[in-house]
Amino acid sequence: MIHLDTSFLIRALVPDSREDRKLREWLLTDEALGMNCIGWAEFLCGPVEPRHVELAREIVHEPEPFGRRDAELAANLFNGSGRRRGSLSDCMIAASAVRAGGSLATANAGDFRRFTGLRIFTV
Repeated sequence: MIHLDTSFLIRALVPDSREDRKLREWLLTDEALGMNCIGWAEFLCGPVEPRHVELAREIVHEPEPFGRRDAELAANLFNGSGRRRGSLSDCMIAASAVRAGGSLATANAGDFRRFTGLRIFTV
């Protein structure tokens, strides 16, 4: 399973971007794709066009819920990585990918490299 970070999804909606090409490749090969509800909320905060919201819904289907295990892992990532201001949502996104045993596709790898146990995919 490849979890999409908000930054990756936003850039994948730009025609012929590296992320767009990679996403199309994954879709053609039936790669399992997902996104947690934290990243989905970030995406919806936009600005985003309604047609892009519909397209993103077709790609990620139902965002994965953020549960107690995710919250505990996110807190461990936050506390273990220096309690950086503004990084809690990144910790929450990373926690869901780690818990699910998936990789995280992101356009901002630097935001996630400090999290142990997270496999990062960049293009």
